[in-house]
Amino acid sequence: MGRLDGKVALLTGAARGQGRSHAVMFAREGADVILVDVCRQLGTVQYDMSTENDFAETCRMVEDAGRRAVSVVGDVRDGETMSSAVEQGLEAFGQIDIVGANAGISTYGSLWETSQEEWDEALDVNLTGVWQTLRAAVPSMIERERGGSIIVTSSCAGLRGFGYASAYTATKHAVVGLVRGLAKELAPHSIRANVVCPFSVETPMILNEATYSLMTGGEDPTYEAAKEVFSSMNLLPIPWVETKDVSNAYLFLASEESRYITGMALTVDAGYMA
Repeated sequence: MGRLDGKVALLTGAARGQGRSHAVMFAREGADVILVDVCRQLGTVQYDMSTENDFAETCRMVEDAGRRAVSVVGDVRDGETMSSAVEQGLEAFGQIDIVGANAGISTYGSLWETSQEEWDEALDVNLTGVWQTLRAAVPSMIERERGGSIIVTSSCAGLRGFGYASAYTATKHAVVGLVRGLAKELAPHSIRANVVCPFSVETPMILNEATYSLMTGGEDPTYEAAKEVFSSMNLLPIPWVETKDVSNAYLFLASEESRYITGMALTVDAGYMA
């Protein structure tokens, strides 16, 4: 028996990293999945983004876990894309019980040096993309009258300020507020809404030269130097958590084990916030 037997989950940003980890863990726990990822490079992002080959590998891993996947290559910023993904998922599986709005990007630089394009793209992907995802998925969950769980990936940057990442920090604070408001709207329908707030996670969003440069002040933009800086920021003696640690939080919030938890921000941060 899996903790998500008979459930269907919609997950965005699913081609690799945290999204892939969530998809595979959900499948291993019995859920079929509807997966969305843009699978291309966005203009302001300073690290390599996912590809369609990455996405195909995620789908293969879900199927190897014994579950079905509907995959949609598309942009969470586009309402028609997200509505189509929901429609395809409902046609295949008949229901959506869990929504994991995980897609996001990071940008670095001082506020006054942030370009209009960088600002707009960060807000569009990290905030509007979440809104479009929820806007598309929530009506079917309400109509079904079986409750459900909404999970949004924020960040510790959604709970405290991160320097030289003003656009990212603003969007991650915003989605915390969005979810807290949504929790009140959905409570009468027994649909829970929570955010997961990781700090550093061992994914390509962290493991890249732009991040290393930010963390070391540009003096030694290497993996080893950045690893030392990240380690110094956590209470537990590690530089970053693994994707499975965030997926464990997602699984808890998706399962009936958290049936009376809503409107909360759950940190997965090796003690950074403490």
